[in-house]
Amino acid sequence: MASTDSKLTYALVDKLVLDTLKPPTQGWYVLFSIILLLLGLGVFCWTYQILNGIGMSGKSNPVNWGVYITTFVFWVGIAHSGTLISAVLYLFRAKFRMPIYRIAEAMTVFAVLTAGLFPIIHLGRPWTFYWLLPYPNQMQLWPNFRSPLLWDVFAVSTYLTISSVFFFVGLIPDIAAARDKAQSKFRKILYSVASLGWRGDAEKWKHYSSAYLLFAAFATPLVVSVHSVVSWDFAVSVIPGWHATIFPPYFVAGAIFSGVAMVLTLIIPLRAVYRLHPLVKNEHFDAMSKLIIVTSCIVGYAYITEFYIAWWSNNKFERYQFWFRPFGELAVNFWIMFVCNVILPQFLWIKSLRTNIPFLFILSILINVGMWFERYNIILQSLYRDYLPSAWGHYNFSWLELGILAGSFGWFGMWMLLFIKFFPSFAITEIKEILPAPTRSGGNSEHH
Repeated sequence: MASTDSKLTYALVDKLVLDTLKPPTQGWYVLFSIILLLLGLGVFCWTYQILNGIGMSGKSNPVNWGVYITTFVFWVGIAHSGTLISAVLYLFRAKFRMPIYRIAEAMTVFAVLTAGLFPIIHLGRPWTFYWLLPYPNQMQLWPNFRSPLLWDVFAVSTYLTISSVFFFVGLIPDIAAARDKAQSKFRKILYSVASLGWRGDAEKWKHYSSAYLLFAAFATPLVVSVHSVVSWDFAVSVIPGWHATIFPPYFVAGAIFSGVAMVLTLIIPLRAVYRLHPLVKNEHFDAMSKLIIVTSCIVGYAYITEFYIAWWSNNKFERYQFWFRPFGELAVNFWIMFVCNVILPQFLWIKSLRTNIPFLFILSILINVGMWFERYNIILQSLYRDYLPSAWGHYNFSWLELGILAGSFGWFGMWMLLFIKFFPSFAITEIKEILPAPTRSGGNSEHH
């Protein structure tokens, strides 16, 4: 699609992006209805669990962490690539981020909103969740600051705050562009309020650029810190398979890996439906594919290192745990994880496959299936076979957990579909910045 560069003008960028804000089509309503059905299933299952008790889930001694914490870690991981693509690559001035970072930022905010639900669901009594917050309550209790559950409260709330502000600040100039082209009264009011009076004069651009750079610098450490905190939920314990210093970098690499795959899952259909091929070109897919290769290799290296450490340590409990994972009664979880996360991404070394859109779409889905099973494998198998055979137990996957898992995708999909339809899902101003100089005279569009 490189030939489209010579045809891309300011006016065409405006048209391509703002056309995504046109009134919803019948297809959008059908997809939104399906998403709401998934969400409704999740709400029904959660309500049923609240009314009948947490025992309706598959949790039991000694497996007290299961699908809910697995899905929590999964969604926090999905959120990571948004910060990487929007903040870290912005600081490094990587141009390939321009057409894709807005979707990645939206994905970050909505994935964190989804992840934050699962510690509450996991509590069983969600109305007591505020006991986790560090302030004196009517019970005169203070949270246990040594509890990983409390660490997650700080990690998720901090990540949500910074990523939401960073996301909104980046949207302001593009919302102003949508405001100036809006036809309906509702959208005109919505965009006028959300754009905060943006007019695009030199002084505003100066302050905006400084603020955006500052927020990018704030957000960058979150790529490392937030998922490191989530990994410490496991690493600080003495459970076989968890007590390892490799967990923070291992979890961070896996989070970026799954997040980039989710960006592909979202942006490929969006590109096809709205015919955004001039904006999202093969070179962007090639760059994201290379990022998947790098993070897949890091994740694979972490898998191998875990087995090597278990063997080298001569700790019989660690050795048994890492024999049990690939060859025990739950081995299918391990092999789904290994094939999807390590074997399949290696096909991206073939250059033609890095720009093969159907292949990338299917691969992106399989990677996130593998990453969910990675967290399920880590959590379930270590608790399934602890130190004492007398304490070994089983985990009965409940239909309620499956319904709540499906509902989380409904919740995430609902916010994504609403965002795509009501706000610019591609960065108009930053895409214009990277247009070749001769095309800048093309079109009469105002540069906001």
